[in-house]
Amino acid sequence: MAEKQVFSTTLGGRPLTVEIGELAKQANGAVLVRYGDTVVLTAAVASKKATSADFFPLTVNYVEKMYAVGKVPGGFIKREGRPSETATLTSRLIDRPIRPMFPEGVRNEIQITNTVLSVDQDCTPEMAAMLGSSLALAVSDIPFDGPIAGVNVGRVNGELIINPTVAQDEESDIELTVAGTATAINMVESSAKEVSEAEMLEALLFGHEAIKELVAFQNEVVAACGKEKFELTLATPNEEIVATVKERYQDIMVAAIQTEEKKAREAAVEAVMEAAQEFFNDELGDAANKEELLKDVNTALHDLEKDEVRRLITKERVRPDGRKIDEIRPLSSSVGLLPRTHGSGLFTRGQTQALSVATLAPLGEHQVIDGLGAEDMKRFIHHYNFPNFSVGETGRTGSPGRREIGHGALGERALKEVIPSVEDFPYMIRVVSEVLESNGS
Repeated sequence: MAEKQVFSTTLGGRPLTVEIGELAKQANGAVLVRYGDTVVLTAAVASKKATSADFFPLTVNYVEKMYAVGKVPGGFIKREGRPSETATLTSRLIDRPIRPMFPEGVRNEIQITNTVLSVDQDCTPEMAAMLGSSLALAVSDIPFDGPIAGVNVGRVNGELIINPTVAQDEESDIELTVAGTATAINMVESSAKEVSEAEMLEALLFGHEAIKELVAFQNEVVAACGKEKFELTLATPNEEIVATVKERYQDIMVAAIQTEEKKAREAAVEAVMEAAQEFFNDELGDAANKEELLKDVNTALHDLEKDEVRRLITKERVRPDGRKIDEIRPLSSSVGLLPRTHGSGLFTRGQTQALSVATLAPLGEHQVIDGLGAEDMKRFIHHYNFPNFSVGETGRTGSPGRREIGHGALGERALKEVIPSVEDFPYMIRVVSEVLESNGS
């Protein structure tokens, strides 16, 4: 049996311990994080070979176990089923700061699983899982440009706090999650009372100081028990193909992406793609690796498109549709579209359009959140639906995916602080946003 190694520090005035070498030894990397009485097991696994995917197949899962808070799952089956909304949002929260820390061109499947085994309500399992995800990757043999760390920041009576307790959270006028490396912040999520930019910047910098300490702690752990990294085969297009694509198609690609209307712009970019494929199909003749090189052409063209969009914005201060960076799309709105609903509104910004519908209900119809936190009553809900037709595509129709759940929560966080108190407005409120068109966010 492998020898267990234990490392300890403090976070937000509470003990933080990580244990390595005893559990989940079949994984590439595994860490047990103890934060107060919160316990999270994180395991990171990578496939040995690269997939044929044209994207980075990273999956982050945050798995809630009801036994962690001494509960039996509700319902007839009495076992955990599909992830809760909180679990989905936490998976996305951890994914965002970790994803950019891998080398460009990774095509190996990488899966990070955070299993919540015990919960101390004053020691957030979400931040323990983020630390565990980073450290499991860092001590593993999986190439990873971390570590990263994340903290919650609150403010009570003007004093900033790292990972506030439940009681402090209720009094806090800032609810901020910030993640990053020792040198930079790479993820921010927040809802707050109305606070100034200067106050929010102060909170961000305060959080980053704690992140630096957590990264230094992880580096000590890695120095003591980190594995040698294996070599990845990165999906990088042929250099000669990349150079030829840039030389022949840069100018016409710039012209294509500056087309104002979305459909016309897509058609113009597609025409460039087709012309390039036709040229290289003839140019490559009977080359043995022709199919692979044509894939490289496609990759090089997409990279060229992204690079030129970025260059136009950062260097020439012009957006792809020709607008200046401080020039907004045309805006319009109307209300009362649906006669039998409690409230409805249509908002259009350029070629993005959302129909939102509000429904009021007696307070007794509030949503009961029966998860790993204390049972909570939720009286304001925002749901977001993004059908395929909104971008002119076909696809599956069904229950909301991670993206829709995440975007619904984003809108909810923005609105919840300005919803009237239950004393002033004793009703349950549900708002559903149906995205009818999308061109940009």
